[in-house]
Amino acid sequence: MIDVPSLQRRLLAQGYGIGTADGAFGPRTMAALLAHVAMRPMRDMQPIADAMVKHIDRFGLRDTPARLANWLGQTCHETGNYRWLREIWGPTDAQRRYEGRADLGNTQPGDGKRFMGRGLIQVTGRAGYTEMAMRSGLPLVEQPELLEQPDAAVIVSAIWWNKRQLSTLADAGREDEITRRINGGTNGLSDRRARVARAKAMLG
Repeated sequence: MIDVPSLQRRLLAQGYGIGTADGAFGPRTMAALLAHVAMRPMRDMQPIADAMVKHIDRFGLRDTPARLANWLGQTCHETGNYRWLREIWGPTDAQRRYEGRADLGNTQPGDGKRFMGRGLIQVTGRAGYTEMAMRSGLPLVEQPELLEQPDAAVIVSAIWWNKRQLSTLADAGREDEITRRINGGTNGLSDRRARVARAKAMLG
């Protein structure tokens, strides 16, 4: 369990304007925690914080400090400190190669760009969007841009996270394995570790 009053006292000590340590893990507490992990102003975190408070409990992501710390550290890295909910499109040579890729399910003209990476942990390709649409009940194939909205981004990324049993790895302390399951290697490992550590230090 997360000791919310202790978390709030740490946030207050760091100067975050969350009011009082009332034990309620609401949107302002979440926004302050996100701001600390991302090292950005608290006000910029509010839309994502609102969505997280609304949705992540049903996925068990606040059940333990380890789960929440890893969720925040990884999603912070994946989104450039919560700046981007979609892939930055050039297109680069790699992005041009999305078009027609059978492994991504990109079978129709324009699928490469239409189903670019989106979300807190980027869903990419028609096949990925189709699967997440079925699991979430959201019309992601018809409206892929929905994944650029905080609510859909949080819901779909949490589904993706739980499908890959990343909370189990977090509870077991296998944090580098979480990175490998997210991107297939260790890209950005030092930054991911640092973000998770910042979250852990605040969560206690």
